[in-house]
Amino acid sequence: MSDERSSGEPAAENADYVTKGQESIPVQNDDAPVEDPIDEAEADTDKQLEQDDEEAISESNILDERTRGAKPNAGSYEEPSDTVPELEN
Repeated sequence: MSDERSSGEPAAENADYVTKGQESIPVQNDDAPVEDPIDEAEADTDKQLEQDDEEAISESNILDERTRGAKPNAGSYEEPSDTVPELEN
């Protein structure tokens, strides 16, 4: 990797961004250690997926008025007439 940009300008020594208001925003170095918020001893995606599936399938989570019990209102799927009396000559 080169210390020069493709335009021939030297790469910046400072790893901060500068906003339009000329305020600097610090940037973390790529090699800096990052704290991992996931505890490897507790992380089990299969267990979480199984729990998610059980919650999704559980009938106690289904609201009758919004899902399986939903019925269309009478006439709600009917199309309006193609002829509009006000527009006919």
